[in-house]
Amino acid sequence: MANTPQSKKRARQNERRQAVNKARRSRIRTFLRKVEEAIASGNRELATAALRAAQPELFRGVTKGVLHKNTAARKMSRLAQRVKALEA
Repeated sequence: MANTPQSKKRARQNERRQAVNKARRSRIRTFLRKVEEAIASGNRELATAALRAAQPELFRGVTKGVLHKNTAARKMSRLAQRVKALEA
């Protein structure tokens, strides 16, 4: 348990940041799920649109410190590869 005023404040700040980060992570996952569903449906136009919508959300997570840069790049690359494969 936090004892000093500074550690009590840090605990409060950490709780607030955790809530914000959790919401941001959830939002990113929602966008990624929409891309996955579009790919599963086989609709290339829908999948491309969903991917374009997901990209800024994913990289916003990087700038906000929720995701690592390489993680976002890897997810984007793999999704783009799967969307591109729909045309074949």
